[in-house]
Parts: sequence; structure tokens; C-alpha cells
Amino acid sequence: MNAVARPVIYRHFHRIAWLAVALTLCVVVFGAFVRLSDAGLSCPDWPTCYGRAAWPKAVDEAASHVASEIRPFETHKAWREQVHRHIAASLGVLVLVLALLAARRRRWGIAQILAAAGLVGAAIPLYMHGEHVAASALAILGEAILLFAALRWSNIDLARAATLTLAVIIFQALLGMWTVTWLLKPIVVMGHLLGGLTTFSLLVWMAWRATDRPITLADARVLRRWLAGGLVLLGIQIALGGWVSANYAALACGLDFPKCVGQWLPPADFREGFVLWRGIGVDYEGGVLDGASRIAIQLTHRAMAVVVALYVLALALRLFRTPGMRGWALTLIVLIAAQVTLGILNVRLNLPLPVAVAHNAGAVLLLFTMVSLLARLRRPD
Repeated sequence: MNAVARPVIYRHFHRIAWLAVALTLCVVVFGAFVRLSDAGLSCPDWPTCYGRAAWPKAVDEAASHVASEIRPFETHKAWREQVHRHIAASLGVLVLVLALLAARRRRWGIAQILAAAGLVGAAIPLYMHGEHVAASALAILGEAILLFAALRWSNIDLARAATLTLAVIIFQALLGMWTVTWLLKPIVVMGHLLGGLTTFSLLVWMAWRATDRPITLADARVLRRWLAGGLVLLGIQIALGGWVSANYAALACGLDFPKCVGQWLPPADFREGFVLWRGIGVDYEGGVLDGASRIAIQLTHRAMAVVVALYVLALALRLFRTPGMRGWALTLIVLIAAQVTLGILNVRLNLPLPVAVAHNAGAVLLLFTMVSLLARLRRPD
């Protein structure tokens, strides 16, 4: 295993990392806006939009492209999808820069990162020309190089974390492509959301580590365990939220809360509601499940919300009793209260777009707070 004598991090690494964090926040929140405004299939080809690097400005500009045979061009939606892709591409460049900076002192570090990026880059035009098998092979090889390097390298200079983040964001690009080509398949849509938040978490962790502003506490180990448990529960709840959105189950209970379609225990088909794979070729826009299946998804999301809220409140109480941590405790209380309120308002107000997007942003802010604490808490040396 390659190792360095002491952490040598590029002096501007933390600034680039924080910029990447901010850009990831934009990608995740804007992606929620695209999904919730039903614009996820507004550009049926990938990575172009009706053959254009930007997007057509009028219907006649899109009519000549083969993508118009798949889905009619909608001016007010196409720009949303393609702007989201461009922001995500900019984030990919930033993460590539971070990986190069972190690996620059490793033997063949820069060469490995560039080779992996080059293979993935070469896969894109092959995919656009219909060479899907060759494109997939190049992308898989590029990912393998990054994962092998991440496993070999230590993290003393953030080389492992930065390389792993690059691997995750490349896989995110593949999920973005499959979201379009597999017609909003729920497992892919949910995976795309989780991948975006995984990227966000890794970048937040790296940014704090590079900034080097630890919070030193005697019981840091105990608090870190609490935070790890909270992140697991929050991750499950985020996945359920993605499943609700991907299956168009947000209003499965009508406008009722806490009841569902006027009942405390309505008919619910949990088995059918959580079938993860249904094959390829089905257009999932608008959802394909019946009412009982969607109710099962919505009820599961509500039940898990109670579990997460209680856990976060218990964690906040634990922090409140720790000297110097009351500000963090109050932040968690405010965020979880706002998140629960936004979730209820989504149902009661018939899923207004601003509230639904804010609900997604609230999950990101909760994640930011918990990952920040996990990255900064350390025991006294």
C-alpha cells in the first residue's frame, strides 16, 4: 500500500471542495424540481437534448431529430432537464479536479485518474452512436480503475475519499442516463437520488477534513455512534422518499393526514408496492401501481418518518446535554420539525411544487448537519 509520511493536502483543496458541496446542493435540489415538475423525460436522448448540446428553442427545431419520435418536444420542460445535466457535468469536472489534486503524490496517481476519466469520456460518443456494449465495457473498466486505486490508497491525504467520490459521480451519470433510457424506472430514480446524496455526503466530509476545524470532545466516540445510526435511518427514509416520488405515491392517501383515504388502516398492498424490478420498456411516468400499492408505500414512508424524527430528537437531547453542542442540538430540532411540517403540508396542500422541493432540500440540510458533525467530532489527543 502506498503511504505518505504526513498529510499533504493542496492548500486550496478545501475551497474547491466547498464549491463542489454548494454545486452538489444545487444539483440535488434542482434535480428534485425537474422530477417533481414531470420534466424527467423531456429530453428523450442522452446526453444531448433532441441532438443539441443545449436544447431546441421551438418545436420545429426538434422535429428533425429521431428523439421527437419517442416523445414530443415540450419547450417549457426541456430546458429544465438539460440545465440539470449541465450543472451535473460541471460538478463532475470539479470532482475530477479534487481527485487529481488528492492523488498527485501517489505513484501513478494522476495517470490512473486520467486513464479512468478518459475511458469514461470515450464511452459517451460510443453510446451516442449506438455502440452500447463497447460503451458499457469502457465505463466499467474506468470505474474498476478508480475503485482499485481507492482500495489501495490510504486516506491520510484524502486520496481514497476523492477517488471514491469520482467513481460515485461517474456511476451517477450512468444512473442519469438510465433514468431517461429506461423511462423513469423507479429503482433507477431512487438510486439516482441516493447517489446524489452519497456524493454530497462524501464532499461534505472531505471539505471539513480539508478545512481541519475539529470539535474535540471526550465522548466523541459515543456521539459518532449516535450519528452513524442516525445517518443509516435517514438514508433509509430518503430512499423511501425517493420510492414514493418515483412511484407517484405522494398523494396516495388523498389529502388526509394523519388518516389515509379517511381510514386509520386502509387497504394496502405492501408486497406489490415494493417490487423493485419490473423489467425494461415500461413507461413509468405517472406511475403504474394501483391505489393499494401506492398507499402501502406512503404509509411506510410515514411510519419511518416517525422513527427518524424520534431518533433525531433523542440525538438532539444528547447533544443538548453536552457542553458546547447546544447550537447543533437546536439546529437538528429545527430541521426535523421543519421536515415533518413540510411532509404534512405536501399532503394537505395537494403537493405544491415549492413545498415538495423544499421537502427535498430539508433532507439535504439534515444530511449536511449530521455528516458535518461526524467529520468534525474527535477525541482529545
